[in-house]
Amino acid sequence: MQLVRFNPTRNIVNFRSPMNHFFDDFFGDQFKGEDADLTRVWNPKVDIFEEEDHIVMVAELPGVEKDKIAIDVTGRVLTVKGERSSDNEIKEDNFYRRERSYGKFKRSFTLPDETNSEKIKAAYKDGVLTLNIPKPASSKTKQITVQ
Repeated sequence: MQLVRFNPTRNIVNFRSPMNHFFDDFFGDQFKGEDADLTRVWNPKVDIFEEEDHIVMVAELPGVEKDKIAIDVTGRVLTVKGERSSDNEIKEDNFYRRERSYGKFKRSFTLPDETNSEKIKAAYKDGVLTLNIPKPASSKTKQITVQ
């Protein structure tokens, strides 16, 4: 028999993520902030990663039309917003289950200091928005050789 030391916080991290999903699924993001004009709000999933000379942000926006996406940069804050329209041809009474979210979304991210917003490039294909954000010169890694 092996004795295990009692640690009450051991499973909190494992428990937190499912609970967050439970509450997000149950309550949704229905009314948020000043832009919530009593329409449903949803937050698309975003991955942000670093490559050698730029930062890449990939956002899943399935069902969002390209002309309904807006990208703004104010100071150091990059904001992606838009709207996914619901299918109004189906009556609400005819649904057995409705899990997909519709309505407006707005996500904001802080850019590194000295980011040149004029050089940010955006592409949208197959419901995926990709932003290439150039790294500022001061944040690029410089190799120093030992002599």
